[in-house]
Amino acid sequence: MDEIADLKIRRDSLLREAAEHYAHIEPLEALLENEEELDADRLYETRKQYNTLKIPYDSCKTRAGNAEARIQRREQLVNHETLMAGYTDSMDNWKADEQELNEKRQSLSTRLAQIQQQAEEDMAKARQAETDAATAYAQAVAWGDTEGEKNANADAQKAAKNLATATEHNRRQHLIITALEQELAIVDQHIAEAQREYQTIQRTAMSLARTVLEEQWNEQAQALIDKGAKLWAAEGMLGGEHLTLMKLVIPTKGEDFYNWTWRELSDRSGNYNVRDILSL
Repeated sequence: MDEIADLKIRRDSLLREAAEHYAHIEPLEALLENEEELDADRLYETRKQYNTLKIPYDSCKTRAGNAEARIQRREQLVNHETLMAGYTDSMDNWKADEQELNEKRQSLSTRLAQIQQQAEEDMAKARQAETDAATAYAQAVAWGDTEGEKNANADAQKAAKNLATATEHNRRQHLIITALEQELAIVDQHIAEAQREYQTIQRTAMSLARTVLEEQWNEQAQALIDKGAKLWAAEGMLGGEHLTLMKLVIPTKGEDFYNWTWRELSDRSGNYNVRDILSL
């Protein structure tokens, strides 16, 4: 925590210094925004002065940004258990929402398919009835069946009326179908949103996990280096060589970009005396 406090002090100091630099830069920026009003010599001098002042300003901003990144990393490490618990809870909630929405979508899709099929069947049945009545009427006329003609005509009128009723019912069914399709589209949007939120939180959680694992890697590597330094000291006291340990290369992870090598073993080996080595 002391390190975090020190970093915050350093960050704030750098930001104040940057603000002081910017106080000198700001008037020059205003001039350069209307550079067409400046003659060539004035413009050259203004740009030169601006570029000169911009260097320390950018340096302060960059170092302040680096300090902020280190602060955030250390705060994440300190609070990683609480943060991770929050991330996993949020992921579980979004996954549950997605499952619920998928169930709703399945219900809507099933109902939509049923209504579409029923609407098609009802219209096909009504049209077929009208066609059958017309065929029966034509056959009755062809065979001179007066009674059959009368019955077929009545059936045709009934079929026409039924078709009109079926057509109106079909129109209403299509309104329902359209509404269901719109509801499905809305549900699909919510599903996509739940998936996006889940992926976003998962990525944040994975980033936190990587930070923690990097720190654990570095800690374990340091422990291995200490053990290797002790071995280096033991080999040296026995008059042996360090041929295999000379090949050591362990990369650091996280903020720093360098490798631990045999040099760390050699440097730390001087910290161990005979008693240290014998205390296995």
